[in-house]
Amino acid sequence: MTTNNYEIDIIAWANQQAWLIRYKKFDLLDLEHIAEEIEDVGKSEQRELASRMAVLIAHLLKWQYQAERQGSSWRRTIKEQRKAIAGHLKSVPSLKTKIADAEWVAIIWSDAVTLAIKETGLENFPETCPWTVDDILNQDWHP
Repeated sequence: MTTNNYEIDIIAWANQQAWLIRYKKFDLLDLEHIAEEIEDVGKSEQRELASRMAVLIAHLLKWQYQAERQGSSWRRTIKEQRKAIAGHLKSVPSLKTKIADAEWVAIIWSDAVTLAIKETGLENFPETCPWTVDDILNQDWHP
């Protein structure tokens, strides 16, 4: 078996590491890079949740602050983001600690406000999130 370099071909490297694990060749594993990849999976899941939450909140802000522009597109985006977030939290339950973390929610709020400002040109949004996470994720709730 040839040695595959992590930096040159990550797919070949990953396949090689999987083979080494399956055949219990633990002394040949690239443990440092395996640890990095495992950590990156968690970070990727967190980034996806953060991105979806920011898009959802930005659309809720637009919904509230541009009531005259409310339409099916915004309603659909809000519904789709809520559904995707619920599915994501179901498949990765440990992420529920993120949405319960006030500091994390404050960061997401800031990202959402930045997105809403960019999309609307408005700048009169609250400094802190006036809604509960339960409201934000509730399929039947709109501000």
